[in-house]
Amino acid sequence: MLKKLKAGKPGEGYIDVVVLILCAMFVIALAVRVLPVFIAKQNLDTYAAELVREAEITGRVGSETNTRAAVLSERLGIEPDITWSRTGRIQLNEEVTVTLSLDVDIGLFGGLGSFPIELTAQATGKSEVYWK
Repeated sequence: MLKKLKAGKPGEGYIDVVVLILCAMFVIALAVRVLPVFIAKQNLDTYAAELVREAEITGRVGSETNTRAAVLSERLGIEPDITWSRTGRIQLNEEVTVTLSLDVDIGLFGGLGSFPIELTAQATGKSEVYWK
């Protein structure tokens, strides 16, 4: 009886292969759209760490940090919204925090199922400059 059922469907193996390939392509398409978000998050974390390090070394949030932000934006290819916990001079051992936010579009096949997510990164450091 089982042999008759198997013998009666000669093209069934090809359909299984096509469905398997189609599923594999959907998984690859999902990975291609989702993995860049993790890369963007890593770049945002690096951006925040280097920006707060600039504030630590110079002892203030101002033109130096703005210049460093422009260099980082050019190098990393992202332009996040930057928010500082304080501006101006930062006395020795006082903390400063930078918060970055960036909207990244995630979804498959262009506009189909596409939605933006907000990535945030935060870094904190202490000033290394004594202001008289």
